[in-house]
Amino acid sequence: MSDLQISLLAIGALVVGAVFLYNWFQERRFRRRLGEAFGEKPEDVLLEREDVATPAEGRLEPQLEAEALDAPPAGMMRDATSPPAAATPAREAPAETEFDAVLDCVAGIEADRAIPETVVSELMSKIAACGKPTRAVGFHSETRSWELIDRGAGARYTGLRLGLQLVNRSGPVNPAQLAMFSDAVTSAADKIHARVNMPDPQATLQAARDLDAFCATVDVAIGVNVVATQGRLFSGTKIRALAESAGFKLEPDGVFHFRDERRRTLFTLDNHEPAPFLPEQIKTLSTGGVTMLLDVPRVADGLDVLEGMVEIARSLASALGGHLVDDNRVELSEAGIARIGQQLSSIRDAMERHGIPAGSPRALRLFS
Repeated sequence: MSDLQISLLAIGALVVGAVFLYNWFQERRFRRRLGEAFGEKPEDVLLEREDVATPAEGRLEPQLEAEALDAPPAGMMRDATSPPAAATPAREAPAETEFDAVLDCVAGIEADRAIPETVVSELMSKIAACGKPTRAVGFHSETRSWELIDRGAGARYTGLRLGLQLVNRSGPVNPAQLAMFSDAVTSAADKIHARVNMPDPQATLQAARDLDAFCATVDVAIGVNVVATQGRLFSGTKIRALAESAGFKLEPDGVFHFRDERRRTLFTLDNHEPAPFLPEQIKTLSTGGVTMLLDVPRVADGLDVLEGMVEIARSLASALGGHLVDDNRVELSEAGIARIGQQLSSIRDAMERHGIPAGSPRALRLFS
C-alpha cells in the first residue's frame, strides 16, 4: 500500500470520527436542554413503572388475538382519582377539576401573588397550540379553591395546574409537542418568578408510547353491511325512512347516528360507498349498500349493543331486499356473528383489566 493510500485512509478515519463526535455532542446538548426545560425528576404516580416495555414505533394496527390483549404495558393500572404530579400539597382540588393520572401530563405553577391575566391568557393560548387536548385549572385567591380557568376574569389565580393529554386516536404525544407544552409553562413561570413543577420528559414520553401501544390493540370497529343484490340499488329516500323509523337520526357529518338516552352514539349507519348521506342530496342518491359500525372502545355494554345493531341490520336487509355481509362481502352467518361477539368480549375484558372500561370517560377521551 502506498503512502498516498495510507494518508487517505487516515484522513477518512479522522473525518468519520469527527462526525461521530459532533453528533454525540449535539445529542448530549439536546438532552441537557430538555432536562433544563423540564426540571428535575419528581416522583409522579403517572411515571411509576417497573419493567417498561419497549414500544413499537408509531401506532399499531388493531389486533384481536387474546395473546396481544393479555400483554399490558407496565404500570397501566391506575386510578383516575390519583393525585396529579404537579399537585400543590396544601391545595387539594375538587373532583371536577382533577386530572387523570393515566391520561394527563400535569404541570404546576405556584406564585406568591395573583398571576396577571395577560400571563394566564398567553399561557392558555400556547398550550392550546401543542397539538393535543389540554385543560387548565386555577387556584382562586379569594375563594381558596380550584376552578376551571375563566379567561378574561382578571388576576385571580395564585396557582395553576395544566394538563396535556398523552394519547388520543392521532397517536401519542411526541417530543416536540411535549417540549412546546413545557416551554410554555416554564416561560410563564419565569415571567412572574413563580415556582414550576414538571414531570420528567423521557418517562412521560415512554408512558405515552406504552399507553398508545395498548390502545392500538383494542381500537376496533365492528361493521355489518347490508348490500343490494347484483344489479340493484337502494334509494336514499327509502334508506332514510327506514333508518329514522329504527331510531337513527341523520346528522351534519352525513352519517345516521343511533344514540342512547344520554345522547351518546352507540352505532352509526353510513353509505357503503364514498358519498355521505347529506340531507340536500339523499333524495336523489342511490347506493349499493349501507354499513353499520360499532366503535368498540367507546361503547359500554358492547354485547347488548351489538345484538341490537344486528337486529336492526336484519330488519333493514329485509325491508330493502338486501343481505348481510362482512367487510369481505361474505354472507354474515350466525356463527360469524357469534365469533364477532367473542372478539368484542375479549376487547372489553382487556380494557377492564387495564383500568379503561369501554365507554367510560377515560375511554372516550383516549379514543377520540
